[in-house]
Amino acid sequence: MQKANILWESFKTFFKIGMFTLGGGYAMIPIIEEEVVNKHKWVSREEMLDLIAIAQSCPGVFAINIAIFVGYKLNKVRGAIATAFGTALPSFLIILLIAIFFHQFEDNKVIAAMFRGIRPAVVALIAIPTFNLAKNAQLNRYTFWIPIVSAIAIWLLGVSPIWIIIVAGIGGYLYGLFFKPSAK
Repeated sequence: MQKANILWESFKTFFKIGMFTLGGGYAMIPIIEEEVVNKHKWVSREEMLDLIAIAQSCPGVFAINIAIFVGYKLNKVRGAIATAFGTALPSFLIILLIAIFFHQFEDNKVIAAMFRGIRPAVVALIAIPTFNLAKNAQLNRYTFWIPIVSAIAIWLLGVSPIWIIIVAGIGGYLYGLFFKPSAK
């Protein structure tokens, strides 16, 4: 595919993904995976799992972080700009329209009911990628406790997720340094 075509195709793809921002970046994971892994085959499943981990670790908007990484792989800086812009533009336009017309429907019962109906769907959109991530992370009897302890530390003890990421990164490094797991 020519570079101009890949720029336009990646922009369109991430614009389409950006149209479904209800629930934030995590709710977009199944859509991103379907488009970039299954449909276009721009990244592999393993790369997608790595991109999700990296995007979570980086500051900024989760979906845009993934878009930047995919775009950069496709066409370096130009690709990163095209995919980031494609992801952000729909949200920007929607928020702009809401800001312009919000006063006209802020007390509308139909709109309020629609948002109440969307909430449970967003929970499902976030839960499904979580289960898929756990499956793809190849948890075993030695590692299954890590996400459980991390979730409890964040939820019950109020530990910052940043500390969880730092400790997990150091733990993974030390594990690789001392135990050198076999390559697949």
